[in-house]
Amino acid sequence: MRVSERFPEFPWDTLADAKATAAAHPGGIVDLSIGTPVDPAPAVAQAALASAADAHGYPTVWGPESSRQAVVDWLERRFSITGVTPQQVLPAVGSKELIANLVHQLGFGPGDLIGIPELAYPTYEVSAQLAGAEFLATDTTIGFGPRSPKLVFINSPANPHGQVFGAEHVRKWVDWCRERGAILVSDECYLEFVWEGEPVSVLDPAINGGSLDNILSLHSLSKRSNLAGYRAAFAVGDEALIGELLQVRRHTGFMLPSPIMAAMEAALADDAHVDAQRERYLERRKRLKRALENAGFEISHSEGSLYLWATRGEAGRDTVAWLAGRGILVAPGEFYGPAGSRHVRVAFTATDERIDEAVARLR
Repeated sequence: MRVSERFPEFPWDTLADAKATAAAHPGGIVDLSIGTPVDPAPAVAQAALASAADAHGYPTVWGPESSRQAVVDWLERRFSITGVTPQQVLPAVGSKELIANLVHQLGFGPGDLIGIPELAYPTYEVSAQLAGAEFLATDTTIGFGPRSPKLVFINSPANPHGQVFGAEHVRKWVDWCRERGAILVSDECYLEFVWEGEPVSVLDPAINGGSLDNILSLHSLSKRSNLAGYRAAFAVGDEALIGELLQVRRHTGFMLPSPIMAAMEAALADDAHVDAQRERYLERRKRLKRALENAGFEISHSEGSLYLWATRGEAGRDTVAWLAGRGILVAPGEFYGPAGSRHVRVAFTATDERIDEAVARLR
């Protein structure tokens, strides 16, 4: 079966007309459609990358223990999460690759049911499709009815709408999945970017009862360290699941280059650059949120992540066109599921100059 028959059109390809309209604006396009970092990669990561450039030998899929220990130390230092060991950490070539291959690499396929959020990063659905599994989009345990999924994806802080789950909500998913023997995969790549409320990780013993059985937590340095181009990510959780993924990925060659591992280790050990980046994003978020609200938009959720989930009470594609006419490109909410059809996702990862330009055009 051809790829075109297995997967829908790549969503961002459908924005070509809106992008052309926005680009024709006299002041140029303000592209807020994709959350790609625009600020520099941290100096500590660049230096570590350069120092490890003489990588003449093959890397290992698991990477050096020092890099996995850096993950353990980061979890304890930033989130007071204890009890994790380096044997429960697995590096990945970016979190998108990890998510897209996860269902297949864990051995699920036709006849198996995978749970994804109702509004979701499209790659969760792709992961099920790539494995030939079924998927069900629901934000509640009740939504599954009598069906028992093999694996459930959750995402907090969430993409696209920035919702931040409370401890009780995450704990409920842990308990529900354990009762049914399902694997719970919590995508937490925006965990250091919570603007309202407190970050909650499925790795916290207060959430999981001191056991990581059937739990995986996914993290990325793309956003927290501006390392999207490095493709540095990792999974943490159930040692048996990590071991299974390790064996599969050894056979298939999913390994992070040694210089990238060195850069990841250095970036995880440095909190200063993340704190500085948080302040940049917080200020951009504040200015853009105020401008959108003054222009008649309603902002839903958006307590975390790097996006504002906005609506004018109309079809999202109409909002995309309205903003494109002002030289601003955003993503229609329908990219993330039918429930998003009347929203747009507005990234605040552009430069200060471009954010200021967007604010001026929204007045």
